[in-house]
Amino acid sequence: MSVITITSQNFEAEVTHSDKPVLIDFWAAWCGPCRMLSPIVDEIAGERADIKVCKVNVDEEQALAGQFGIMSIPTLVVMRDGQQRNKSVGVVAKEKILAML
Repeated sequence: MSVITITSQNFEAEVTHSDKPVLIDFWAAWCGPCRMLSPIVDEIAGERADIKVCKVNVDEEQALAGQFGIMSIPTLVVMRDGQQRNKSVGVVAKEKILAML
């Protein structure tokens, strides 16, 4: 699967009502660590059809970032059944991300 860009308009449909676990990457274009983590997130999206992988640009979607209490980026959030189940801040190894799921 490819990575889905999340906005306030598609959040409910893509995340809240998803029938699969959702990995959300909160990031920004100017963030060096975000650029380091992005290829790992993209790789997971390509390998795992059983999850939905999404990205939220915090500069463009400040309301969503605020809703999740994002204070530092990159932040990864795992959602299941419309509820936050896990959260990780900073660059993490692929194995740790997979373990969060």
